[in-house]
Amino acid sequence: MAAEAKERGCPCGGKLHRACYRRKPRGGPPEVEGDRAYRRRLSFCCAEEGCRRRTTPPSALFLGRKVYFGAVVVLVSVLHQGPTPTRLARLQELVGVSARTVRRWRQWWLETFVESRWWRAARGRLRAPVDEGRLPLSLLEAFAAAEAQQQLVHLLRFVSPLTTTSAPASLVF
Repeated sequence: MAAEAKERGCPCGGKLHRACYRRKPRGGPPEVEGDRAYRRRLSFCCAEEGCRRRTTPPSALFLGRKVYFGAVVVLVSVLHQGPTPTRLARLQELVGVSARTVRRWRQWWLETFVESRWWRAARGRLRAPVDEGRLPLSLLEAFAAAEAQQQLVHLLRFVSPLTTTSAPASLVF
């Protein structure tokens, strides 16, 4: 998605230069969290003097400004459905996420996400209705794939327009 954004260039016609944001990813294995490629949010800036408009392409790696990997936010929120103190303790041990953060993510899925203008328009693109009370699990189930990993990738790509305000009009619903 970043390569496509760079190739399109700036709306003013200028060339885009790399202008990445620093990220401090959480929730992944130590070897991934330490990898420089994962510690930046790809973004571009117009080279034309007087324009300097920023273009930040959608991302399937992070969900918006969240510091945890998008896959972690989805999967932990799915596992949180039917929470128990034991399950929350295990999530904290595995991912290093606090129960308070998990509750905040769950609230985001059930309130902020479902009330967003983007979701109201995008849910119509799905083959079957999604049970909003079971998000994100019901959304994950909406993406038929042979492997669970592919379902997760499809979900993250589907919600990627939420990760930026400079997505092209074709991606923003």
